[in-house]
Amino acid sequence: MIKKPLKWLAWIVLTLIAVLAIFLIYITAIDYKPPAQTELHTNNNNSSILKQGEPFTVTTFNIGYAGLDQGQDFFMDGGTKSRSSSKGQTETNLNAITDFLSDTGSNLYILQEVDVNSSRSNKINQVEKISHSLQGYSDTFAYNYKMPWVPVPLTHPMGAVQSGLLTLSTFKSTSHTRFNLPGKESWPVQLFELDRAFIESRFPVDNGKELVLINLHLSAFDKGGTIRKQQLDFLEDYINQEVENDNYFIIGGDWNHSLPGTDHNKFPTKQEWPQWLQPFPDTFGPGDFQWAIDPNTPSVRTLDVAYQKGLNFLAVIDGFLVSPNVEIVDVTGHDLNFENSDHNPVTGKFILK
Repeated sequence: MIKKPLKWLAWIVLTLIAVLAIFLIYITAIDYKPPAQTELHTNNNNSSILKQGEPFTVTTFNIGYAGLDQGQDFFMDGGTKSRSSSKGQTETNLNAITDFLSDTGSNLYILQEVDVNSSRSNKINQVEKISHSLQGYSDTFAYNYKMPWVPVPLTHPMGAVQSGLLTLSTFKSTSHTRFNLPGKESWPVQLFELDRAFIESRFPVDNGKELVLINLHLSAFDKGGTIRKQQLDFLEDYINQEVENDNYFIIGGDWNHSLPGTDHNKFPTKQEWPQWLQPFPDTFGPGDFQWAIDPNTPSVRTLDVAYQKGLNFLAVIDGFLVSPNVEIVDVTGHDLNFENSDHNPVTGKFILK
């Protein structure tokens, strides 16, 4: 009597193990493995040349796949969700984001967490939507997350993900390149993590030099910031090689560190410093590079719970690092109250000396 139920239970367990093994073998076999450097295609390249001495603006915005609005939490930060609450809400968030971009009218946009065909954002092609909304801009996209299925959280899995970085410009560019960033979690966790990267964009300047613009999104949930350190070491080596060319440099995006010159105590909260957040290392990069940030406007909120003003921990993790031959005219953090994304955008106004 007892043997038969045990036999069935054994078959169920073995079947589940076999299904899991087949799934992991399949995911490992098709895992997205881009080369160290990839030349990217640009649509609608412009003819306008960047001019030395004339101000221009750059806006960085992690749009949170138009799914991390005020009412959302996120499982990696201690919440329970991984998807937008509905297709209608995704569309509402994306429309608000594109309206902001259109109204701001920056010369350059560097965006992170832009989805192409993802379950979490209801399969809406956000790259297409944004690029069509910003007439007169070139657009360049690079994947940093490409998975046929992310099975977590188990109760409501993230599902298929295709997402990445999007750079838009009103200036003529000569090249856009995707650079792999180092650092991986152990197998099999690494299979379901982002393939971190940055987009290097080169824009000719009328004095014969180039502006090198970096669209960056570093790791966040690596324990102790170990992977982030590898990524920053790689970025530092890259900068040291490039500065010898005497070009202009603007590195912007989501650094996933509390940035130098900012103080989270300015922003009221009932939460402690989150485990995932790391202070930015003092030793990074050439000493004459400058941070272009707005220390008075938080650029990110915690996602363990939905947003409530005065409750969530707030910090500044989005901004720009620029070479000494770039003058920082102004930096504005746009306080959008995290209505449509878990980040607030940041705009820098610069002049090439």
